[in-house]
Amino acid sequence: MTKKLLFQFDTDPTPSVFDVVVGYDGGADHITGYGGVTPENVGAYVDGTIYTRGGSEKKSTAIFVGGGDMAAGEAVYDAVQKRFFGPFRVSTMLDSNGSNTTAAAGVAIAVKAAGGSVSGKRAVILAGTGPVGMRSAAMLGKEGATVAIVGRSADKAQKAADNIEKRFGIKVEAIEAKSAEDRAKAVAGANLVFSAGAIGLELLAEDVWKAESSIEILVDYNAQPPLGIGGLDAMDKAKERHGKLAIGALGLGGLKLKLHRTLIGKLFEAADQSFDADEIYALAKEMA
Repeated sequence: MTKKLLFQFDTDPTPSVFDVVVGYDGGADHITGYGGVTPENVGAYVDGTIYTRGGSEKKSTAIFVGGGDMAAGEAVYDAVQKRFFGPFRVSTMLDSNGSNTTAAAGVAIAVKAAGGSVSGKRAVILAGTGPVGMRSAAMLGKEGATVAIVGRSADKAQKAADNIEKRFGIKVEAIEAKSAEDRAKAVAGANLVFSAGAIGLELLAEDVWKAESSIEILVDYNAQPPLGIGGLDAMDKAKERHGKLAIGALGLGGLKLKLHRTLIGKLFEAADQSFDADEIYALAKEMA
């Protein structure tokens, strides 16, 4: 029986242990990880995957692109796709820093909690200039929400907004917020608030969102205390708090892991599949 081989191309010096574990749990028989992968050196790795098997056996080889930097991962992913031609291709997945699967899970659960639609609603993403925040912004925008990303630097926030528009065709507002007071102003009038900041920093105090009548749903991607949104619990999964629905990192984490594992399994169903943000989010909505 042909073994299911997953080749992990990581832009960091060392391949992610997390991605290796989920890869095996998703159904790979063997995983080979390469660190320090770049668009310049990935070609030889890709050649090894596409010239060694033919016919129905080719679907048993797949590529996963990861690492901590989404921009670097996107560049490697594009280089992988350009190496393919005709039948010389294998299925691929991009999930640098877990950004695609994490954002897809968070947005899918939020949309479900909103009754299946966020069209016309205002969504604000605190610390939205990172990969999870940017992916969340794009997914929410495609759902019809009006989206704003908040960052400490106006230039960085605008650069992220420009990248989202270039990559996904979604216009996003950029907001500079250097202080807690600035962030409180940024969420005024918002219907959905996401927090995608770094570990150890509370971005929004409980008394602020509790008093903001427009807020319906809160999503926090940080599982380690202090959480990004005060007053939430990491285990919250559409739990009512002060008349609003709260979603914590562990509350969405179950779907994120199931989604990641399912996608690994799908890589081996055919030799021509590509799973990036759009495809991953579509599956997350089904699974949610």
